[in-house]
Amino acid sequence: MPDETFGGVIGRTVDESVPWWRPSPHPAPGAPNIVFIVLDDTGFSHLGCYGSTIETPNIDRLAANGLRYTNFHTTALCSPTRACLLTGRNHHAVGMRGLSNWSSGFPNCTGRIASSAATLAEVLRDGGYSTLAVGKWHLAPMEETSAAGPFGEWPLGRGFDRYYGFLQGETSQFYPELYCDNRPVDPPATPEEGYHLSEDLVAQAAAMLRDQRSLAPDHPFFLYLCFGATHAPHQAPPEYLAKYRGRFDAGWDEVRADWFARQLDMGVVPPGTDLAPRNPGVRPWADLSADEQRLALRLQEAFAAFLDHTDAQIGRVVDSLAELGVLDDTMIVLLSDNGASQEGGPIGVLDTMRYFNGVPEDLAESVARLDDIGGPRSNANYPWGWAQAGNTPLKRYKQNTHGGGVRDPLVVHWPGGITDPGGIRSQFCHVTDLAPTVLELAGLPTPDVFRGVPQQPVSGTSLAYTLGAEGADAPTRKHIQHFEMFGHRGIWHDGWKAVAYHEKGTDFADDAWELYHLDSDFSECHDLAAERPDKLRELVERWWAEAGRHGGLPLDDRSGELFGAAGRRHLAEIGRRFVFYPPIAHVNADAAPPIGARSFTIDAEVVRDDDAADGVLVAYGASTSGFCLYVQGGRAVFDYNLYTHHYRAVSAAAVPVGASTVSVRFSRVGKREAEAVVAVDGVEGEVVRIPGVLRMISALGMDVGRDPGSPACDDYQAPFPFAGTIRRLVFEIPERSPAAEAEAEAADARAQMSRQ
Repeated sequence: MPDETFGGVIGRTVDESVPWWRPSPHPAPGAPNIVFIVLDDTGFSHLGCYGSTIETPNIDRLAANGLRYTNFHTTALCSPTRACLLTGRNHHAVGMRGLSNWSSGFPNCTGRIASSAATLAEVLRDGGYSTLAVGKWHLAPMEETSAAGPFGEWPLGRGFDRYYGFLQGETSQFYPELYCDNRPVDPPATPEEGYHLSEDLVAQAAAMLRDQRSLAPDHPFFLYLCFGATHAPHQAPPEYLAKYRGRFDAGWDEVRADWFARQLDMGVVPPGTDLAPRNPGVRPWADLSADEQRLALRLQEAFAAFLDHTDAQIGRVVDSLAELGVLDDTMIVLLSDNGASQEGGPIGVLDTMRYFNGVPEDLAESVARLDDIGGPRSNANYPWGWAQAGNTPLKRYKQNTHGGGVRDPLVVHWPGGITDPGGIRSQFCHVTDLAPTVLELAGLPTPDVFRGVPQQPVSGTSLAYTLGAEGADAPTRKHIQHFEMFGHRGIWHDGWKAVAYHEKGTDFADDAWELYHLDSDFSECHDLAAERPDKLRELVERWWAEAGRHGGLPLDDRSGELFGAAGRRHLAEIGRRFVFYPPIAHVNADAAPPIGARSFTIDAEVVRDDDAADGVLVAYGASTSGFCLYVQGGRAVFDYNLYTHHYRAVSAAAVPVGASTVSVRFSRVGKREAEAVVAVDGVEGEVVRIPGVLRMISALGMDVGRDPGSPACDDYQAPFPFAGTIRRLVFEIPERSPAAEAEAEAADARAQMSRQ
């Protein structure tokens, strides 16, 4: 069949024909290169140019030569904000109500971006841009991010030419779970060799840019660079940790007041703004015990060191652009995906898996491990008091629809297009506005149909009108924006905001709505609900209309419970028996057998060629939580790592030379306890009692035949590869009785309730 799009002439011979070559797509003349730099869980006041005393000189220089936005809003959570950023649509509308780990069975929570919402990378690539993604993705159903795919929702499947980074919501900065394009890879170095993920990400981004400018200089580029910082775990090189010792000894009350004064002086909050009162559960600094203060200070120091170190890496990105001669022609957009995290709880945590398992941190244990904080052996997050300081002057945190969750820093730097360097922009804007801004500047239309799929309308409003000097006083072109996260709701309309905080598990109809005139009450301190019930009623009605229009229904306050949905589908669709044929690639946590909080057995069919054939058979997790089965000194050992407390079951007999089966039987007993026993060819050793069961084992996943990352066990030097042969590794998950299943579900729900 002839190609109807062919623009030449086809005759009987080549001499009678006219050749034609399809033109290469290019954006409009003068279209800038685009760099998105996305920070994670960085609050409104955390950057130096937004009031903090944490040192961020490179970001501050971008702001001094660009623009700071003080009325920029996100969704209150990472995956939804990133879905908005890359599509220009509201997060419910594209299927990302919450994390990409979740699928609720409703269209607004599928764990993937709908095909009816082409990503910015897809549109830019079709328009002639080179598209590069580095760092955190967290926009694919996590059970689809194993080495077997499918890969359609990975970065290369959603418009990017190259990718290097991590697919999960968080990862270790010293032992990250890394992927290059469509395959898992090991980090290029170890912490002992000076490795840190942020430095690696920037090195990879710089290499991609050098390739692009050398080999396709006639095409502009889009670099999507998403750091793990400053999401937990807060980890930084030792010299950065040492730099912040003692910097915050005055405590969070004085530091917060100081940052607020700096904000007023800088003009990032308007005169007359009030500092919001303490969030519920945040105690006055003076009321903390000496040990609580010591722990809180060390956790805040680790956060500050992490952010400072990240700023240095951002400086390297800017230097790379300058060295390539493209800095003036590149629009750098730096933002945070939501406010500061509340996931450290009231006193902070050394291991965030405690938070996700609903297990409180033990203060005495934490103080005994102060020197681990910020290093490879911690998975730390700071307490609520420091999170509220990071959101100064606002209320509440990430996950909430008050200002502390949704109002975030946004810096735009573009020497070739900004005529008001150092300016501040106060127009109300939302993360959905950034994609249409880029497309307007690139001269590319938003497609009505993409790859044969009709496209949703774009809900964002271009911010291009704010970039010039005349943009300083221009009225906002956006008139309405609704918010929803975990049942918390909010709506902004022409300067007014109504917002409701939702208690998990309660009736949505019982939520108390608050009303603020945001144009004159930056920090949401003066509730006008009683004075203006008419205005409140109008806004609440508008919220329901907007939620209906943009897929925000049904209201659903579930969060952590949905982490188990993929596992339940595994059991229903795949069965309760999981067979691995080593050697295999790394398996992420959501693609591994769903054994959290469950009884299970492991059978490893192994061959030892000699008595020295020791090593790891399977390892899951990290140094702070997880388990491993390994052979050492000829004996089989199962180590269950419960927040650095190790419970070891050892085989009664040695693993023989030749073929044998090494087995583990892990059984839940009681409500939260378990027993473990190891057998070799059916001969069992002593039973070990374990006083707790991990519902969420680790953000890091599973490896067979080695333990290449943060070692789950202290008894060997990672990666400790098995020196024999593993023929098969079989996990089996027995059926639970209906009563046991109901009790486990209730326990999971209680754990989630305890951490909200």
